[in-house]
Amino acid sequence: MSCIARRVLASFAAVAVFASLATAAPPVPQTPEQLQAHYDAAMAEADLAIEAIVAVPDDRRTFENTVLAIDDMHARLDAAIGMPLFMAYVHPDATIRDVSRAAYGHYGNWMVELGKREDLYDAVRQVAMSNPELEGENARLMTFTMRDYRRSGMDLDPEARAKLAAVEKEINELSIEFDQNIMADETVVFVTEDELRGLPADWLAARTQVDGLYELGMDYPTILPILDHSPNADTRQKIWLARKRRAKRNVAILEKLLALRAEQAAMLGYAHASDYENEVRMTKNADTVAAFYARLQPLLREKALKDHALMLEAKRSDTGDPQAQLKPWDFGYYMERVRERDYEVDSNVVREYFPLEKVRDGLFEITQQLYGIDYVPKQAPANAPLWHEDVEYYEVVDRNTGATLGEFFMDMYPRDGKYGHAAQWGLVPRKAWTDNSVQTPVAGVVCNFPKPTADQPSLLSHDQAETFFHEFGHCLHTLMTEAKTARFAGTSVERDFVEAPSQMFEAWVWSPETLPMLSGHYKTGEPLPADLLERMIAAKTLCSGMMDETQVFYGMSDQAFHTDADGTIDTTQVGKDLYAECTLFEPVDGTWFQSSFGHLTGYQGGYYGYLWSKVFAKDMEQRFEELGMLDPEAGAYYRKHVLGRGGTVDASEMLQDYLGREPRMEPYIRSLGIEVEQSDQQ
Repeated sequence: MSCIARRVLASFAAVAVFASLATAAPPVPQTPEQLQAHYDAAMAEADLAIEAIVAVPDDRRTFENTVLAIDDMHARLDAAIGMPLFMAYVHPDATIRDVSRAAYGHYGNWMVELGKREDLYDAVRQVAMSNPELEGENARLMTFTMRDYRRSGMDLDPEARAKLAAVEKEINELSIEFDQNIMADETVVFVTEDELRGLPADWLAARTQVDGLYELGMDYPTILPILDHSPNADTRQKIWLARKRRAKRNVAILEKLLALRAEQAAMLGYAHASDYENEVRMTKNADTVAAFYARLQPLLREKALKDHALMLEAKRSDTGDPQAQLKPWDFGYYMERVRERDYEVDSNVVREYFPLEKVRDGLFEITQQLYGIDYVPKQAPANAPLWHEDVEYYEVVDRNTGATLGEFFMDMYPRDGKYGHAAQWGLVPRKAWTDNSVQTPVAGVVCNFPKPTADQPSLLSHDQAETFFHEFGHCLHTLMTEAKTARFAGTSVERDFVEAPSQMFEAWVWSPETLPMLSGHYKTGEPLPADLLERMIAAKTLCSGMMDETQVFYGMSDQAFHTDADGTIDTTQVGKDLYAECTLFEPVDGTWFQSSFGHLTGYQGGYYGYLWSKVFAKDMEQRFEELGMLDPEAGAYYRKHVLGRGGTVDASEMLQDYLGREPRMEPYIRSLGIEVEQSDQQ
């Protein structure tokens, strides 16, 4: 899983207090005091803007000075606080992270209160009741604003609304605590050198030793080589168990969250939290999600049974035990062994052809050709350096117009206290002001790839290269938007569509047309051999059924957690039951995957969106496969019809417009190595 969980600062749009920030990324706070002062000033400006909107006389109230003015306020606010709040996830100074996290909590509570201000609601409602003549994005903004007020409880009486606000603030605070516990988790496993026998020498040399034992953390560059390549089953089991036992205190926090989310949904008239969350997504309700899984599971199970038989045979052959059973910590290891045995693909050899800088340069070249853009490296101001020396900073320029489209940061290596997965943050949203000036967007791309050593550069597995493309797909979505309002800029699409553009971009890591651009041996520069690529492509569907069944398990667990009417759930037992139902493994006692399942805050009730979006991604990439993966006309068409539109139209309408027909499930099913009828529809 690429773990994007693409993350955004909230589902609230916003932008800069100071005019100088309108076309440049806001500076990085250098001290806790500076961060707090910057945040406080931004919030004060936002409060003044709201008071000005409320103060407009009734006989002068318009869409522009009320509804659009609220979007203006959000646009300025997000630009001002985007960087300060982002520091909670990436800054190496724990005190700055703490101040940022506290500001994040304050902001969430402020948003709860803002959504329930009766005077502001009355102002917006007055505009709505006047039936202003609106079209396009403005009409959508009016509709969505009234919808959001309904969902925030403005139809409730004041007492019920106050109770709802208290519930939502507690949800906000517990969500931040849940995320923090994952990031702050310090789980380590100590093992002997003998227990690590068989792992690559460069990987071993990069590990920390304490009194003759190797100290292994839970970051991906540490654990994935063990799970994929350690011949010692006990070592694999130790690491797998430790990973599934992180942040145990989050079990109780999650179960409080589920009860509160159920209470919130009930107060607003929904059957459960999933229906509340999914009302504003493509599926609209939990029944549609259940129907999607019901249709998909039999197809995946058929492939998964074949995958499991192959892995089981490999383990029994390897161990010489005809009664051996496949365990979860065996999966990655035997998948790699089968890849080597049946396809002659050694992932450690493949890794040598994907140095990070080469992958980055190839990604840049591909997207420049497709979308008619250029990347210009930037230096941060001397008085406001970036948060870490590893961070890179770029400007994106449109070749045709010479205009700056936006800027982005890349923070690619793990370190203590940093967000531990891969994600993209929208730090500043695009906003077209009424004076025809434009606030350009800013994004942050965060990954955790192996750090370069004195002897070799950062070498990516092919999966990690795919993750890089995935997250950069989100970045492009943020930067290439042409939305006029902050509310619909960039990735502000339905949450169950947001992964589709980034998942589609993964296809370029597999194409013979583009792989030579992003691969080259780190010592010789020689391109990835054509015959090796052919074998990699032949192995692409290896264990696809089992892997996507794991995605079903996560998605169905999320649904089970959020479809209980009162939210009283034993999440560990539910997880065990669904693990047995959705996968071909037996549940493992003493584990609690949900405590470190970060998508349960932000994607709650919506994790199904990864597979839902993947169906669309596979369908959308067909145009490029037919016209050419580097075809600039295909790129321009996609930029116009998908990336540029942001959330200005419903995703279903956007898809049909881009495809010229209804979406089909068939390309996704075929990508798993399953033959289906061409007429299979989404």
